Amino acid sequence: MKNILFSILIVSLFTACNNNKKKSENREKTTDVKALTEITSAENIANRLGYQNWKNVSEIQYTFNVIKGRKTFSRSWEFHPKTNEVKMISITDTVQYNRNNFDSIYIKFDKAFINDKFWLMAPFNMIKDSGITFSEQQEVIAPISGDLLNKLTATYANEGGYTPGDAYDFYYDKNYQIKEWSFRKGNLNRPSLSTTWEDYKTINGLTFSTVHQDTTKLFKVFFTNISVKN
Repeated sequence: MKNILFSILIVSLFTACNNNKKKSENREKTTDVKALTEITSAENIANRLGYQNWKNVSEIQYTFNVIKGRKTFSRSWEFHPKTNEVKMISITDTVQYNRNNFDSIYIKFDKAFINDKFWLMAPFNMIKDSGITFSEQQEVIAPISGDLLNKLTATYANEGGYTPGDAYDFYYDKNYQIKEWSFRKGNLNRPSLSTTWEDYKTINGLTFSTVHQDTTKLFKVFFTNISVKN
């Protein structure tokens, strides 16, 4: 190949090498496409929201807010995923504990933590949690909008965790963005609750749906004061 610059005769060899290179690149592209298709829908959904950046997060803070009829409730959380330290502040309580080792008196607070974090980061939980069975359907009618969306169902095992056996239906578009979801307690056929996924915000590499509401507009979960530190 050193003679390429000095002999026109070598042009044909250069062209052959170039063609081989293109063939090699095409094989690499084919491999990349194949690898992409092997990623699960759950992974595609989570990665779209920045799950690949979760490993860098040292602290996340957020306030979980609920409006149900005329009642409003809020509680704020500070979570350190690398150490599993949790702090909760509400109108009635201020609690701090470590999820690696805590007494039974903290269980009710930990249940609240798991609930609120799931509303904020359910797609991340789908990747991290064990004992989940997935099933999928293409172009089904979404429960709130009536749009044709793809559906990914995550069903938790009947043992373990605070809510064993529950199922979640995620309705997402062709870009793997969740538009709606349904919670089915105990994997019942009919949804216990269906809400939207709206008002997406990206904060330091992570993307969150900050508003969820049902068809009546009388039930709404929304998040404020979100911060992410790496």
